Amino acid sequence: MLNLKFSTYDLFKWKVVMPCYMSVYHDTLQCVEVPLLTDNTCLEACFFQMTENMICAGFMEGGKDSCQGHSGGPLVCDGELQGVVSWGHGCALRKKPGVYTEVCNYVSWIQNTMTSG
Repeated sequence: MLNLKFSTYDLFKWKVVMPCYMSVYHDTLQCVEVPLLTDNTCLEACFFQMTENMICAGFMEGGKDSCQGHSGGPLVCDGELQGVVSWGHGCALRKKPGVYTEVCNYVSWIQNTMTSG
């Protein structure tokens, strides 16, 4: 389970998607701080498509988010990986937060996969 004492998480990305989905790639890694949202807010915003293996973060007013090309990117809190960019409705849209795989639910699988390799 996520440590909810932290209210914001860092999202890292190399690419910034502009309106009309024009992409700009940067030489330096980009970071945006996004707030973690409650389960109820996530369920309502994501048309009840959320599962217990997902978390969502972002600004309900829109403007900052992950987007196309960011899938697999890290959602980090206090230097610890908490989520992996998974999906969303559009990019940084109002009332449409980003959805992330909740990494803590997969720690055993990750460890088993790494040692069996």
